[in-house]
Amino acid sequence: MSIDFEPFKKIETVVLDCDGVLTNSQLLITEKGELLRSMNVRDGYAIKRAILQGIRFCIITGGSSVGVELRLKALGVQHYFSGISKKLDCFNEWADFHELDREKILYMGDDLADYEVMQVVGLSTCPADAAPEILNTTKYISPIKGGEGCVRDVLEKVLKLQGKWKVVG
Repeated sequence: MSIDFEPFKKIETVVLDCDGVLTNSQLLITEKGELLRSMNVRDGYAIKRAILQGIRFCIITGGSSVGVELRLKALGVQHYFSGISKKLDCFNEWADFHELDREKILYMGDDLADYEVMQVVGLSTCPADAAPEILNTTKYISPIKGGEGCVRDVLEKVLKLQGKWKVVG
């Protein structure tokens, strides 16, 4: 499959799902019923770097986790929406409020709840282990699974193609 890298060059905004993208879709459940998630450090590094390079970030997730919210805010993510059942409504309200050009937005999702948003952005992406319906409709499939560095993969492409991914000495 040939990959069109041109859409990566114009990305100004990145919107991500959380579970299955920033995490590996698995939940650890404590005896008290708390849900624990695991996130990839390299994804976090790339997010932080992208934000420093002026990329706007938003997370829209159906899940809810104080720990995830704290982690993302520590990375510099300013827009975090959790417990969202209708992602397209949330996305449209947020994008309209910020007057964003949808052609300059990259969205990464992994499951059916992400499908509608993926249809209205300039660059839809997903991890290698996304649901079949998502794999069949996305513009770019990362060769990396959710929670294992797929976010780093797409952010590196965006920043490298924009000349913003430099080796730091």
